[in-house]
Amino acid sequence: MYLRKFLAFGLSILSVLAFSSPASADSIRDRQYWISDYGFNKVWEVTKGAGVKVAVIDTGVDAQHPDLETAMFGGTDVSSIGDPSGYLPVGEVSHHGTMVASLLAGRGHGDGEGVIGVAPEAELLSVSMAFGAETLNTDDQVAAGIKWAVDTGAKVINLSLTRNSKDWPLSWDEAFLYAFENDVVVVAAAGNRADGTEQVGAPATIPGVLVVAGVDRDAVASTAASTAGLSISVAAPATDLVSAFPGGDYKIWSGSSGAAPIVSGLVALVRAKYPELDANNVINRIIETATQVGDDNYSPDYGFGLIDPQKALSAKVALVKENPLGSLSQWIELYRKSQAPEDVPSGTINTPIDSVEPVVTSGPDSGNLILVLGYLAVGAVLLSSMLRGSRRRE
Repeated sequence: MYLRKFLAFGLSILSVLAFSSPASADSIRDRQYWISDYGFNKVWEVTKGAGVKVAVIDTGVDAQHPDLETAMFGGTDVSSIGDPSGYLPVGEVSHHGTMVASLLAGRGHGDGEGVIGVAPEAELLSVSMAFGAETLNTDDQVAAGIKWAVDTGAKVINLSLTRNSKDWPLSWDEAFLYAFENDVVVVAAAGNRADGTEQVGAPATIPGVLVVAGVDRDAVASTAASTAGLSISVAAPATDLVSAFPGGDYKIWSGSSGAAPIVSGLVALVRAKYPELDANNVINRIIETATQVGDDNYSPDYGFGLIDPQKALSAKVALVKENPLGSLSQWIELYRKSQAPEDVPSGTINTPIDSVEPVVTSGPDSGNLILVLGYLAVGAVLLSSMLRGSRRRE
């Protein structure tokens, strides 16, 4: 087990060194494999999501990052410890919101440099909330954030978080109903096995929510950066994601937290191309055009399949009258009446993020190179020692 862990670490360091080669025009943009692999670059010939407001309810967005400074169109803070603008990263994983936002609607900078989001002309709204603050009720923060986003004109809400419980508080009934009744598509991450989430938890269990599972670079369901469940809607890239990081930096990470904003960006593209479609039909278009994985029409790992942006924006899809992912109002009618408020279990909200690694974008400086080589040297010694010990035991 320890040997496998060491080798994984060594390969991670080596991949950073290889990525740091100055041979390419911009190693950040080159790393965004999902843009071409999933055809987002082809879709941009039709729309880039202009005019669609998307709210990111997360840890705040660094609006001074060069890839995001022109993407922000408003924000608020519901944590009581952030900036009223929503642009101050807060909480234990304060970088999380910036990374999510860049995947969704990053603008890049310069001549094709930096992170470009899948909907690079969508209008971002930042709702900063704090994870891990004992004095703050995260359930209430999410509810307040949803209501603010709806009132501010968001047509898409991204929730890259999980409650680690299939249940949700009564305050979420009202908040999510408010979003659905106002024609808003709510997108949520499925969660990660690496974080201990073996089955999807709220908000990914709420009827009507577009739930996103994660796949690796080979489009195979990730064993770490995703989880399974019967409320999964679609699957999207969740590993080796390069994103903007507060302070003008970049990081590579994995997790369904990154898959969700890719789908939120796709929703923005569909809403921009088909402004006449209501939220129910936008969701239906995305799941109907997804690429089925395997022989079954539905999978707990992939939902209805892998997203297909080109088909989502071009295919003929029959209209529906109801949300194909279920009705929250009907669920409340059926289940809440028999459930006393004190029977709703409490949950701990966290952000489903598997790993974050540094990125060197223009060749490592001498200090970084010495540090990396030092890690590799120590690792080589340890590996050699373990192998010698193994031979002696034989």
